[in-house]
Amino acid sequence: MNFDRRALQTQLVSRYQWVIVIALALTTTVSFGILFYSFTVFVEPMEADLGWSKEEITGAYTVSMLVGALSAAAIGRLIDRIGAKRLMTAGSIAACVLMLGWAVVESVPVFYALWLVLGIVSGMVFYEPAFALIFRWFPMHRSRALTVITFIAGFASVIFIPLSGALVEALGWRAAMLALTVIMAAVTIPIHAFVLRDRALDDALADPAAPASAHLTPAEAYRRPDFWWLAVGFTLSLFVVSGMSVHLVPYLISTGYAPAVAAGVGGAIGAVALPGRVIFTPLGARVSRHVIFAALVGLQGMGLLVLITVTGDAGVWLFVLLFGIGFGSLAPTRAQLIAETFGAAHFGTISGRMNQIGVLRAFGPLAISVVLSISGGYRTPVILLAAMSMLGALCILVASRLTLPHASPTRRPAAS
Repeated sequence: MNFDRRALQTQLVSRYQWVIVIALALTTTVSFGILFYSFTVFVEPMEADLGWSKEEITGAYTVSMLVGALSAAAIGRLIDRIGAKRLMTAGSIAACVLMLGWAVVESVPVFYALWLVLGIVSGMVFYEPAFALIFRWFPMHRSRALTVITFIAGFASVIFIPLSGALVEALGWRAAMLALTVIMAAVTIPIHAFVLRDRALDDALADPAAPASAHLTPAEAYRRPDFWWLAVGFTLSLFVVSGMSVHLVPYLISTGYAPAVAAGVGGAIGAVALPGRVIFTPLGARVSRHVIFAALVGLQGMGLLVLITVTGDAGVWLFVLLFGIGFGSLAPTRAQLIAETFGAAHFGTISGRMNQIGVLRAFGPLAISVVLSISGGYRTPVILLAAMSMLGALCILVASRLTLPHASPTRRPAAS
């Protein structure tokens, strides 16, 4: 009886690849839904209950993003060195402990301390380690794997913004946070600890089409001008997303929408993002991802302009359509763009360095609060965000022209 060990290894690895994909899809959905999207729902009730200003509350979120950006390079190096499994397990446990602190917080300094640490922890459970793990398990068909993860994770806002709003309305914001903590612990901790695997069988996953020269070292990547243009373009796009993620619900409430309706509109952006991920993430295997990313960021800018120029429900829902489609594929397109331009061997380190450079995005929520207090309305800050979107798209297109002479080594059908 012939026993083909290599064939068996390949079959087992091929099956477990998709277990990893579904596991990461579930945990990133919950992590993003609770640690990122739900914050906007808690701004108004915390302001009413604690007497804090919007600037004080959103300032903590800004501190979190600032620390997250500054620690991104270190987290990226850890991803490459110790793997995603241990990092994501530790991050999910720490996140639950910090959320318990948020549920009982009484002072501004403690709230800021909690979100300072959450800035680091978020980087341990969001897309960066998940994508790095996918690049490890999928030398081929990466776009398909990323599409599945980001499609499912696209339900994060659809689920958790309305759910958080309903919990706050029914239980109060503190009990609502405790309920979200239970969900976070029940889903993410066991999956990260017992399902994820950092290393597949090297022989079974070997990609013979990938020469060693296809993967730049971090030092080589940092010396290329397209690295810096991409970093600026990514930063501007994330600045817009972070600002609107916190201020969308307060903006809609200020225009007369009920809190529950405003939360539902926020969740609808995630629903609209889903078809965008199905269309644009695989499309990058055939069309320049630079062009795709620039188009996505441009759509966000158009959506913001519509929001303040078209009155009534029509303007709001047209904004949801344009901004949601643009928002939908940013994360997977960015990851693939980095991997294809610089190689996937040091994805965690290079992507983390870009996040560290993009520290400006951390000031999105606070900057909108400051401009809002000066201008007396949301029109001016929204116009500024729209301009930043257009500028970000331009930076990505400049990077594409600088990248072409380098003949990006990993751009081949096998990696798609």
